[in-house]
Amino acid sequence: MVWQRLDNRFFDQLRPFKFELDFTKFAQASVLTSCGDTKVLCTVSVEEGVPPFLRDSGQGWLTAEYRMMPGATPERQRREFMKLSGRTQEIQRLIGRSLRAAIDLKALGERTITIDADVLQADGGTRTTAITGGYVGLAIACERLVKAGILGKSPIIAPVAAISVGLIAGQAYLDLNYLEDVAADVDFNVVMIGGQGLNLIEVQGTAEAGSYNRAQLNQILDVAEKGIQTIMTLQTKAIH
Repeated sequence: MVWQRLDNRFFDQLRPFKFELDFTKFAQASVLTSCGDTKVLCTVSVEEGVPPFLRDSGQGWLTAEYRMMPGATPERQRREFMKLSGRTQEIQRLIGRSLRAAIDLKALGERTITIDADVLQADGGTRTTAITGGYVGLAIACERLVKAGILGKSPIIAPVAAISVGLIAGQAYLDLNYLEDVAADVDFNVVMIGGQGLNLIEVQGTAEAGSYNRAQLNQILDVAEKGIQTIMTLQTKAIH
């Protein structure tokens, strides 16, 4: 069986990406990132001071919070208040880990950057879209700190982006929408950092049905790398 994508994309083709900068007014930076029908608002806040475990270290910190808005899916999502679901906690930790790789925390000084990723509309790939858009917001926020004289230079080390890949009928497909995600036998989220070539930050992969072999894993990573290279070009254009 050959899987026919409803939007007629090739197996290694991304959905349309769009970055809308300064979507909100008061954050240090804000970006509404659209990946097909998935829309994630990433806002970046900067505060003086760090968590207790970093006080007097001269090092900054970056953390992330992720939420699914009530109207993001066909059925209303209940707001998460005091008790976060395991999924929400896992995703926001992934976003934080991924974006900390993009920044020199020593160069940031004792300041805390918070990335708030709010999913306004979900059609697959919300966590990868949050990482990709979060990096754009982070880079812009750091540039503004330099222009304001708060930092001597940008602490950004290299771009970070993420994308999903799934195996459907033995073929790797890039950037899954919701229906493809449900149909996939194997589902991966891949996070990479640029700079001198592309390196992996995190690979999350699960066989939902059956298993996958080493050759298929290599195919998944090859398709992911191609997609992330394209995304990083779009990130650079959005930032500059």
